[in-house]
Amino acid sequence: MSRKKDRERVIALKRLNPDYAGFRGSDRERDQSRSAPMASLECSVCGRKRNVPAGLAQEQGNDFVCTSCIDNQGIKVIPESS
Repeated sequence: MSRKKDRERVIALKRLNPDYAGFRGSDRERDQSRSAPMASLECSVCGRKRNVPAGLAQEQGNDFVCTSCIDNQGIKVIPESS
């Protein structure tokens, strides 16, 4: 698409929804997603390293199974009760 068509599309979206912040969202939302602490864990099934939230990393430790392995192999993850 040309810039003119893109600009017209954005103007039309803003006219329909005055709170439209654009396809990337507002700056505040982007800052919040960057501030989430991440940790690198190795999947115990496939061995790939994955970036996961730090809380999940502390919780699962060496027993971490990535979502790809869960989806592909039908693994049921049962949370441990304290």
